[in-house]
Amino acid sequence: MNKIAFNVQQAFETRFGSRPTHLIRAPGRVNLIGEHTDYSGGFVMPLALEQAHWIAVRPRNDQAVILHSLDYDDSTKVNLTQPQLHLKGWQEYLNGVVWVLQEENWPLSGWEGVMAGDVPQGAGLSSSAALETALIRTFAEVSEISWKPKIAAKLAQRAESEWVGVSCGIMDQLISACGVSGHALFIDCRNLDIQQVPLPERHRVIILDTKTRRGLVDSHYNERHSQCKEASRILGKSLLRDATLSDLDAQSASLKPLLYRRAKHVITENERVLQAVNAMRAGDHQFLGQLMQDSHKSLRDDFEVSNTALDEMVECALSAPGCLGARMTGAGFGGCAVALVTAEKEGDFVNSIRECYLKKMSLQPQIISCTPADGASRHDPLTEL
Repeated sequence: MNKIAFNVQQAFETRFGSRPTHLIRAPGRVNLIGEHTDYSGGFVMPLALEQAHWIAVRPRNDQAVILHSLDYDDSTKVNLTQPQLHLKGWQEYLNGVVWVLQEENWPLSGWEGVMAGDVPQGAGLSSSAALETALIRTFAEVSEISWKPKIAAKLAQRAESEWVGVSCGIMDQLISACGVSGHALFIDCRNLDIQQVPLPERHRVIILDTKTRRGLVDSHYNERHSQCKEASRILGKSLLRDATLSDLDAQSASLKPLLYRRAKHVITENERVLQAVNAMRAGDHQFLGQLMQDSHKSLRDDFEVSNTALDEMVECALSAPGCLGARMTGAGFGGCAVALVTAEKEGDFVNSIRECYLKKMSLQPQIISCTPADGASRHDPLTEL
């Protein structure tokens, strides 16, 4: 029995006096490789996590949405017949989802719910995309609208970009909606083609939380997006996805050094994702690990989105037993690294990381051994609490 599902249902019954009609779950994600490429139409390879947002929900007969967050010990009420207001905090995601669904003319019904999640916030594991996806899945269920994961992902991305203000790509919302248990997803972010890629046997994907945090809106994330758009314009491409290293070198005199480095990262990272897919299918785990290391160097030196904590964590990982490769994951400027580790060395690896990172940064990392999970889903209420 999932602890978060248990908690939200129990809190729902206490708050609203009866059982919810169903439980909604939407996962966070970790990106194995393919960072800062999605908003340039590129390639990514994330996997959905067991860590997720859960909502216990019951339809209402009016046009009100009443939602209580256990994580924030706070409630909000939205009237679906009136324009939404821009607020601060977690309520902004609910308002953004309501706005985008109304923009798409969804016939929304009211509901009441309790939500909670165990996706670490601000850690580069897409807690916001998990929340948006969970909310859209909830509205789809309550309003009896057919669940279409790719469409939901595009709506969640629009809410994040146009309402919340983060110029994100499609990866986070897409993996939260479309994740497949036991697999990473190789995603073409231009046409949204998805291919399942089994994770390497006898190996583990391990998340290493540095315990340093960033705010996407306040960070340089949107700035990086703008730089990529400017580089693609100078190169004469609609998206950096279409540029090659030959194109980049031919136009190097037209690009400022900073834009050259930004474009170089995106172009080489897309190639690394393609090579990583082939390596995983061929069982070439050593090469996959090397590609992860190369990705981190590119993110650190060319895209400049790493920080001291992430660099130190990656160094700790690469020196730990059983590690084949490691890199920062997510938007950067703090958050998490991800490592590929041989399964039989997992315990030794974890112990080494704890000792090494504490010595370097005087911080205790959170370490999560990943089990790839399914995307957003509906569940029946628990029969016994």
